[in-house]
Amino acid sequence: MIRSLPLTTLLFLLAACSVSEDQEVALGRKDAEEVNSQLPIVTDPAISGYIQDLGQSIARKTSRADLDWHFYVVNTRQVNAFALPGGYIYVNRGLIESTDALDELTGTLGHEIGHVIERHAVKQMQNAQKANTGIAVVCTLTNICNSGLAQTAVQVGGTALFAKYSRGDELQADSESVVNVTRAGYDPQGIPDLFQVLLKQREYQPTVVEGWFGTHPLEEARIQRAKSLIAHLPLEGPDTLIVDTPEFEAFKRRVSELPAPPPPSQQPTERRR
Repeated sequence: MIRSLPLTTLLFLLAACSVSEDQEVALGRKDAEEVNSQLPIVTDPAISGYIQDLGQSIARKTSRADLDWHFYVVNTRQVNAFALPGGYIYVNRGLIESTDALDELTGTLGHEIGHVIERHAVKQMQNAQKANTGIAVVCTLTNICNSGLAQTAVQVGGTALFAKYSRGDELQADSESVVNVTRAGYDPQGIPDLFQVLLKQREYQPTVVEGWFGTHPLEEARIQRAKSLIAHLPLEGPDTLIVDTPEFEAFKRRVSELPAPPPPSQQPTERRR
């Protein structure tokens, strides 16, 4: 049975008026507790430590560096990543294994960090007429509902319900990513490079990446826009920007050596409408 979060009062406030940062963080923390209790979060210290340090290296260069940022790897082959309010970022194993270099992963982290910086999930909640209308974040963002692991689907109070961002939100998160990964010293070219990898992967492994395309609208025009943003950056010494490192290659190998993702649960699923 899927549990509901005891946040009725907070959700009412979120839907009815502006949301303070304290409220945003409180909601994100509760969402993360629910997600972490039901998703196969990777606990290997080498993997969890690396993703936390990498994410922090970008987040601390942003306008919301004061947030208590948390970064996680999820043990699922589905290619995706998602963010909860208040600084909780999740990257699926499948996405990490799809990357060719570090700058593609930092581009992904920068994008999800961008959603938090721009408070996209919070803005969607404020615009929503009902705080209990929508879909579960884990179904949408990991695609496990379609793969049989729906029985671990999580209903989380706010973000989950509005997990699919608009094209405008995606473009804004791309812009944040380009600026912030560059500021952190990583090559922003990894952003459009990963988009190209995913488009190609959709041709021969569509079910693996359909979760990404369902929650991150992507077309060639968006890739060209990312390239244009990069071309107009006032880069100083672009050759010094990090594209790849031996540490990332070791991290990626360790991720590939993780145990297989957990098999689908056979317990019944209860969804909130």
